[in-house]
Amino acid sequence: MKQQDNRMLHRPIGSPNLLPLVLLWLVAAVADRLWFALDKSIPGWDQADYLTGALNYWRALQTPQWLDPQWWQNLWLLSSKIPPGTYIATAAIHNIFGTGAHAATLINLCFSAILLYAVFGLGTKLFNPTVGWWAALFCLIFPGLLLIRLDFLLDYPLTATCTLAFYLLTLWRSSEPSTRTAWLLAIGFGFTLGAALMVKQTAILFLLIPCLWAIITTIRRRQVGANPPWLPLVQLGISFLIALVITYPWYRTNWLLILTGSKRATVDAAIAEGDPALNTLAAWTHYLQLLPEQISWPLLLIPLLAALLYGRRRPQAELESLQWLAGFWLGAYLLCSLNLNKDFRYVLPYLPIMAVFLAQCFTLWPGSWGRSLRFGTVAAATLMLIPSVWPTDSLAELAGTHRAYTGPSWPHAKVVQAVVEADPYLQANIGVLPSTLEVNQHNINYYGAQADFQVYGRQVGTRSKDVAKDARSMSWFITKTGPQGSVPSAQPEMVTAVEKSSDFRLYRSWPLPDNTTLNLYRRQFRNVRVVPLPETPSRNQVQLERVIVPPRVPPGIPVPVTYQWLGPAEELQQGLVLLDWVPVGDSSSSGWWSDRAIGRGILHLQNQLSQAQVIETTAILPPAATPPGKYTLTATYLHRHSKTTYPLKIPPVTLEIDPNALPAVAPEPELITQLQTLATALPNGPNALGPVFDEVGRIAQYDPTQDYLRQAELTLAHRLQQQPNNLSIAYNLSLARVLRRDASGAAAALQRVTELDPKNPYAHAYLAFVNLYDWRPFAAAAPLKTALELAPQSQEIQILAAVGALMRGNPFQTWHYLQDFIPSGVKLVVKFILGASLLLVIVLMTIIITKFMKNSSSIKI
Repeated sequence: MKQQDNRMLHRPIGSPNLLPLVLLWLVAAVADRLWFALDKSIPGWDQADYLTGALNYWRALQTPQWLDPQWWQNLWLLSSKIPPGTYIATAAIHNIFGTGAHAATLINLCFSAILLYAVFGLGTKLFNPTVGWWAALFCLIFPGLLLIRLDFLLDYPLTATCTLAFYLLTLWRSSEPSTRTAWLLAIGFGFTLGAALMVKQTAILFLLIPCLWAIITTIRRRQVGANPPWLPLVQLGISFLIALVITYPWYRTNWLLILTGSKRATVDAAIAEGDPALNTLAAWTHYLQLLPEQISWPLLLIPLLAALLYGRRRPQAELESLQWLAGFWLGAYLLCSLNLNKDFRYVLPYLPIMAVFLAQCFTLWPGSWGRSLRFGTVAAATLMLIPSVWPTDSLAELAGTHRAYTGPSWPHAKVVQAVVEADPYLQANIGVLPSTLEVNQHNINYYGAQADFQVYGRQVGTRSKDVAKDARSMSWFITKTGPQGSVPSAQPEMVTAVEKSSDFRLYRSWPLPDNTTLNLYRRQFRNVRVVPLPETPSRNQVQLERVIVPPRVPPGIPVPVTYQWLGPAEELQQGLVLLDWVPVGDSSSSGWWSDRAIGRGILHLQNQLSQAQVIETTAILPPAATPPGKYTLTATYLHRHSKTTYPLKIPPVTLEIDPNALPAVAPEPELITQLQTLATALPNGPNALGPVFDEVGRIAQYDPTQDYLRQAELTLAHRLQQQPNNLSIAYNLSLARVLRRDASGAAAALQRVTELDPKNPYAHAYLAFVNLYDWRPFAAAAPLKTALELAPQSQEIQILAAVGALMRGNPFQTWHYLQDFIPSGVKLVVKFILGASLLLVIVLMTIIITKFMKNSSSIKI
């Protein structure tokens, strides 16, 4: 970069009239809301997922606990892979305008105002107000920006926040560092940078190059005698610090899932969608080919033609401004092209920058005929937009467009209402087998969230080996005739398992606008039933009225059991029970436990009942090593929130374990019981973790709120207090807390595991991993040292030690642990690069220090 950067952007201008900008926004707002008023379409996969995220944050923010760190932790965990900035902003809209899908899209009006203001200000600052007006108008009629404005997606908020951040950075670069304005702009840039990163992680692809450019030019200004020389760098540092403060809590909480999710969203998705590989020309020209579709041919060709005819001789200030815009666009283009997964929406945040560039070229047309050409071009571009958004009642005409759908309504709300009416006192989880744009697990889940979060939708039947378990674990299924959409290969097996099974019956059907039929299936025998009872003041605790089990069963096989509970609705809703099957008259055997929540944790009794009876059928799992003999049941009630306990009176019940007995037909065991079984593999180390987490992924689909993990944590924590030397309980509790991403709680449980199982290297490695996940590398050092001593040849532990050393800032120790995994040829290259880099850093530091001392000595005090 040349020294001309010093003079860049210092163009005095008057205060522009913002009234036309406000009128532009109002016209666009009226048009947008008219379109939404006509539209009856159903949110697709991503849209429904984002709308549900907004509802989740809206619900969480109804009862804020600002001073409770655990509340903040749970708030950030509500969205583990996608930053919640848009969700939180939309929650405010929900508070005012309701929780409907069209109400949520009102947030786009706010982002439209931000975008228009930022792009107008950018055009005005870099060129003149006329360029700013045209750029703002372009942002309203660019097809790429219009289509996402008429939707609920993260890309439009991302576009607005990135443009605002770039605008404030542009203003800061042109301000005098020692002025109050410069400080305010630096602070504003920090907030908008943080806000953009809290909308979507890909904001870094658009703002990285401008930030690096600003840093480099700031350093250059120090060297040419800026006074004081360090002030701009301090202001930039404060900007980045503010952005870090805004983003740190969420990114720190979810960093591991962000990394693993990014791999699925880029590499895996690119392979699945057939996107071009990076070593092909198509990968680097893909987004160039999309420009006419995103901008429209008239708005692309006419400005470029003006630049070709009249833009050869530009004032120096305009050339500097164009360089600044080109740096943003070219950097964003290259970084987005590096992303293996290509999509129309992924590059939309650079369109406002294109709008400013094209608007500047647009104004080059001279004279009155040039004015006519400009208005004619805009009119043509606007007319070309109309067919893509014009209302239609035909689904066939919607393909490839974003037209408002005015035909027959989709029955999603009716499906959810039917489920609620069938089981008004239970939370329902529907297995959604089709996955079309209009009928999929995400939009069924969204409409269930609108119904007081009583109904959820999940995709099951994704693997043939799990079809039978999926069918036994769910009580509701949705199928449809006709095209099934993007479904896994095992989906036909799952459909057959539901539609041909005697366990399910067709509960209700709805004709769909695409001339297919949606079918709702319900399990014939309900595993949980709730019977309302009149209020009885004397009944203030939960009672276990009845327990039904087979007389004789073999060990190691699920055993059916029916419980009949009675009590206050609130006690039943919040009730956990610690159930122990103990040998009759034999104190030498310990039996087994079968802890659980009353009603499987799916009771939905809030503000509906005062007293109730809950009858449920489930399965217990006596361990395979259970000694033969007769066992009876003891039970303790545990309240989730108050942690109060009391013993439960139990009617006489006896279960005989006999290896020669015939197994009884039983449902799937409780999820908490399945988790307990999986935890037995933890002492075996990394080779056992794959199957464990594979099964966890399966059973997690059956509990959409993951309440079974909370059940396990509370009951196991209580048991560990009673039996502090029980290694099995400690491992179980560790797994439950790890899956809940409670790092501090998991570390405490694993610390107990290492005390009870000190010779197991993997116990120490697990503790180290949790500490590293929680960004406590120094706390991980001791367990890593012990794990390495116990298993020095374990590659997994050595890699973990390398990560720990890197996080502690020790690259040499990192290299020591990793060098055994690196080929000898690569080692030489790495050593050469590290040596050259170290030498370069020393030379650069010497030059910088010398320059700084020279500049500092010339400052008069």
